[in-house]
Amino acid sequence: MKDGQKLWTRDELILAINLYCKLPFGKLHSRNPEIVSLARLINRSPNSVALKLVNFSSLDPSLQARGIKGMGNASKLDAEIWTEFYNNWDIALIESEKLLAKSKKTTIEKINHIDVSDLKREGKEKERLIKTRVNQSLFRTMILATYNNTCCITGINNSDLLIASHIVPWSKDEKNRLNPMNGLCLNALHDKAFDRGLITISAKDYTIKVSSKLKKKNVSQSIENNFLKLEGMQIQLPNKFLPSPEFLKQHNDYFF
Repeated sequence: MKDGQKLWTRDELILAINLYCKLPFGKLHSRNPEIVSLARLINRSPNSVALKLVNFSSLDPSLQARGIKGMGNASKLDAEIWTEFYNNWDIALIESEKLLAKSKKTTIEKINHIDVSDLKREGKEKERLIKTRVNQSLFRTMILATYNNTCCITGINNSDLLIASHIVPWSKDEKNRLNPMNGLCLNALHDKAFDRGLITISAKDYTIKVSSKLKKKNVSQSIENNFLKLEGMQIQLPNKFLPSPEFLKQHNDYFF
């Protein structure tokens, strides 16, 4: 460590990986306003924070698989924090969000822009509903960032038309509700088709498969253009958090 530098604390690293999950890979630079904001919060330079995020990228298996190595200067504690998140996203991510809220002297619902004024229930039921909304907001933020705010099938990049789709449904796997590798960024039409098993993404090569239910005789031009022409095309893969083949295999098995 150079003179004048200070070691990163555990809390600082947790806040850094929280931000890493929320940013597109191409925006891990010191001029990014969100990086500047975190730097001010933890009393570090934007360049220091940006370098730490790039260090985390060197630990990301999705990037390693694509030959992207990051800075390669990750510390032992960096690796420990990464492993904690990678092995238990749902607990680690929400705890990091609570730490962020505490550091900003606010609440997790406020930093996720969750309106709780319509929640009439009190006690544990209200807490459960708030947690669900926060989780959904976090998942959307991560998935849209992972896919650079672009539908991985059509290339649509208007966020108002995009859905953060779970590969294995929210209701069927509580432990992977916030796992970014359990997500796809899809437009509303293809999200619905994916949810209904009318299309799937091959766990072997990330190509699109179209259900026989959509391959009937005399199909409309709309079905032809929006679905049948997609058969065999590979989705646009993200730079980080590649969709898990394990989760895709489960969806493939559900595919009609």
